[in-house]
Amino acid sequence: MEPLEALLRVAYLQDRGLLPSQKTAAFLKAADVLRELPDGELERRVANRTLLELPGIGASTGEVITQALAGKVPDRIAKLEAETAIPLGDGAALRTAIKGDLHAHSTWSDGGTSIETMARAAIALGHDYLVMTDHSPRLTVAHGLNRDRLLAQLDEIAELNERLAPFRILTGIEVDILLDGALDQDHDLLERLDIVVASVHSKLAMEERHMTERMLLAVASPHVDVLGHCTGRKVKGFGDDQLEIRKRSVFDAELIFAACAQFDTAVEINCRPERQDPPPELLDLALDAGCLISIDTDSHSPGHLEFVNYGCDKAVAHGIEPERIINTWALDDLLAWTKEHRAA
Repeated sequence: MEPLEALLRVAYLQDRGLLPSQKTAAFLKAADVLRELPDGELERRVANRTLLELPGIGASTGEVITQALAGKVPDRIAKLEAETAIPLGDGAALRTAIKGDLHAHSTWSDGGTSIETMARAAIALGHDYLVMTDHSPRLTVAHGLNRDRLLAQLDEIAELNERLAPFRILTGIEVDILLDGALDQDHDLLERLDIVVASVHSKLAMEERHMTERMLLAVASPHVDVLGHCTGRKVKGFGDDQLEIRKRSVFDAELIFAACAQFDTAVEINCRPERQDPPPELLDLALDAGCLISIDTDSHSPGHLEFVNYGCDKAVAHGIEPERIINTWALDDLLAWTKEHRAA
């Protein structure tokens, strides 16, 4: 393992384990330092013990570099591989059917890395496609994309697709559902995108009737393909040990899921460990209503793409057939579905 590869692997694994982002940033910064070194400089500094004199190289990053340069798997990597592994239970067979991820972020909004880096990580996991769904403009805390920035991102994606083919980066957005149920982006741009995920990010404690009306207008929109993290809750732990640390939004779930089924809007199983949305009883309601499902990681860094394992286990626990999960579909079938249901 080369030193640069080792630094990037540490960053990946720390993200997979949801470790503090500043720790990951330190290893990414060290990787940038190594990229700029002239040939032979790294080896010379390790030999004369001046590696830590380089700005951006500290004790932890220096240890990883030194061990990798000596031909050893760095201790930090071995430890992280074991501690952050995401096991697959009954969802293992379903995982092999997943062909892409429909909800991911990049540095264009609040993600931690470039579109290309996210795409290459998806390729490494065996995906055929990845939808880039950076935030819309009203979510200023996440540096959401206004019209001009979204158009610029589309140009970047087109260029990347030429280089990464046959893998495909699909154009998309996580569009904010505004207080009145409107969508936070120009409709002509939403129509142009491959996949639109619509989510509530503000006023999560809104009164039930108004939240229901707000969400209903969004899922009924012909521009919306997927309803993202429907309750907005945050949790800690799994199963019986789970604690809800941000209360879920309250809405008429039967009405919302009936509308999703009627308007052919898929309901997202958000795989992030701190979301696990929808809760089990609401997922059962969505299934009873006849909704399609999308298993999405809501990734903000490459390591998060492995959260799909959680979603696969959850889907199998609820008896969801693979063909009902839209990101088990081949790319052409997925795009044909978005075109068809938007035209309905």
